[in-house]
Amino acid sequence: MVKNYNEVLYQNETMKTERLVLRKFRLEDAADILEYASDAQAMEYLIWDGLSTIEEARAAVYDHYWARPGIWAIELAESSKVIGCIDMRLEHEDDKVGFGYVLNRAYWGKGYMTEALQAVMTMCFYKLEVNRMEAEHYVGNEGSGRVMEKCGMKREGCMVQAKKIKGIFRDCVQYGITREQYK
Repeated sequence: MVKNYNEVLYQNETMKTERLVLRKFRLEDAADILEYASDAQAMEYLIWDGLSTIEEARAAVYDHYWARPGIWAIELAESSKVIGCIDMRLEHEDDKVGFGYVLNRAYWGKGYMTEALQAVMTMCFYKLEVNRMEAEHYVGNEGSGRVMEKCGMKREGCMVQAKKIKGIFRDCVQYGITREQYK
């Protein structure tokens, strides 16, 4: 992995794909954030409860989305509407990255998250030069697993009742891919 990872992340604060712009969040995104973060179904498998007011959405921009590099708003290039978020979590000592994402339910099933994840994976493997990327989804959220599979990740196993999310023990399905497998 490259030594100056923050520099690489700052150089990649904006990434463009065929239909999307991955970029830093802005305060004016608050209404779009609230749209997906107040949807119980979109938030069901996330560790945070979501948001219920525009003030909370603005606070999320300040307190969470601006807190560190490696968090991108997923914006539709044609309309500038923010439809979700994707973030990466670097584990320096193991040269690997974990990631998570959320998408406005109105945009599920259209390939947007696959497109966003592919951009992040390419940046991680070719610019950050990490050795491995990994993530998990909870049983019941198989759509998330399909996104990972479309990006070349392999299912590595299932951990029974591995996480307690919103008071419910969830089985976690683990996915991973190495740089060598990705190339």
